[in-house]
Amino acid sequence: MIEAEVHFSLHNFLRSQAGFPSWPHHLTMARLVARALRLGRSALIQVGAVCGYQGRYRTSFVASALMWHGPVIIVAQEAVQQLLLRVEIPRLQQWLPANKAIRTGDAWPSAEFQGLLLTSPEAWLKGQFAGGSCFPQGIPTIIDGVDDLEDWVRHQLTQDIQPDDWEQLMLACPNQAEVIREARIQLTHELLQHPVNPYQCYLISQPEIEILSRLYSALESVQALPEPWKKFWQQFQTLDENLSPPASPAPSSPPAPPALFWATIAHRQGLFSLHYAPMELGEILSPLWQRQPVVLIGSAIEPETEAPLFRQRLGLDDLTCLKFSSDQAEAIQLYVPYKLPLPNTPEFQAAFIHKVRTLVCLSATASGLTVVLVGDVPLKSQVATILASEFGSRVQVEKTCLDENGILISGWEFWREHQRVLPAPHLLIIATLPLPSLENPLVAGRVARYKRSHQDWFRLYLLPAALSELQRAIAPVRESQGIVALLDSRVVNRSYGAQILAALSPLARINYLDPSLFSNTDEENSA
Repeated sequence: MIEAEVHFSLHNFLRSQAGFPSWPHHLTMARLVARALRLGRSALIQVGAVCGYQGRYRTSFVASALMWHGPVIIVAQEAVQQLLLRVEIPRLQQWLPANKAIRTGDAWPSAEFQGLLLTSPEAWLKGQFAGGSCFPQGIPTIIDGVDDLEDWVRHQLTQDIQPDDWEQLMLACPNQAEVIREARIQLTHELLQHPVNPYQCYLISQPEIEILSRLYSALESVQALPEPWKKFWQQFQTLDENLSPPASPAPSSPPAPPALFWATIAHRQGLFSLHYAPMELGEILSPLWQRQPVVLIGSAIEPETEAPLFRQRLGLDDLTCLKFSSDQAEAIQLYVPYKLPLPNTPEFQAAFIHKVRTLVCLSATASGLTVVLVGDVPLKSQVATILASEFGSRVQVEKTCLDENGILISGWEFWREHQRVLPAPHLLIIATLPLPSLENPLVAGRVARYKRSHQDWFRLYLLPAALSELQRAIAPVRESQGIVALLDSRVVNRSYGAQILAALSPLARINYLDPSLFSNTDEENSA
């Protein structure tokens, strides 16, 4: 069987690689992927945060894809595709008994093609939502990096009304041009009344709905609307429901709307864009998974092997699930103070800044990068200013060109996107848990959806999102065997703290701070 062939060939290949980065689960993963290809049965594999960060697992699924006798699609981001084309595939081709054609592109090359196609998530999803004509049904598909799959899908399904689309609407509807122009002016006035927030976006509110309703009534009889507007009006009728009060709906209330509507505003230019995206993806994606067997590979999707929340959100039903355990060699040293004020108290900011200064001073003699992760934008700026006044140019805010002993002040998104090009930090300081902020209108809209359905929005949405973000953020520190300082006392004061600590294991708790902690780390790294 293909599983035995892949096991034998990959085993010989791994033994031949002197100094090749080891991963104890290569053969197990390769067999599982080969089995999924043979049986046509979908699978979900969690390789662990560190392995996901390092990318070592890719050797396993590439070996199975190359040795499988039929066609295979690998869906991966552009940087990963280049790594596979330049490193993994050539290295494996020298050893494996396979001579499969390799192509890259946004569509299946031809009906006769029996090789391996590498394509991007954007291209693959666009082809699937267009009816699947770009990619024939039944071709086994391996999707790498599915920790971000939900974001990829929602981004692909988001529809926009940009400032230029108003001009196109007036050209298409000359008899209603004055009504359109007046609606645009009124919307601009209403939207610019919103207070500025760090996210520059706002859920569509009742006054804006009323303006759009009047415009919709004026254009209802128009047949040849521009495509963006046609799609927008198809969803618009659910806007009123989107703002209905979430608390205690009557039993006869209509179901919550399927889409999230919001506006982004460029205050300086006085321009705005309208957007909508589906709030729930399960029903949309469920038919997609029936078209072909899929192997979904992620790093730290959920603590549970079966990943029930992830599967429910993405409409994944019957599939094989596997989660590889972490190696004890990947243990971090975790410092969580007991008496720090809670993040939502006025005392937190001063106490946090004092603790950051203490940590940075204690680690001053140790070589390596220090990273301070702060999600709150004003607090991030304040921390950067205070540290820069004391440590000078060592301190940089969201930059990739850093000194050897640099101090990087970063938000979560920047760190997630750039951690692979930066040195693994010897000290990672985290201000607060990366719970999605309810001040973000898009997060608030999704939370309102859970409330309407009488569901536990914290444990079903906010906490899983924070756990996944947290595990991926500290993965480089596991590689450097450094120290993580999590300065959010909710970890020790809230009932869900045990889940957070379990998700961060393996770890060694630190209950005190002194310079010897960092000198030991420095000596271990030097050794």
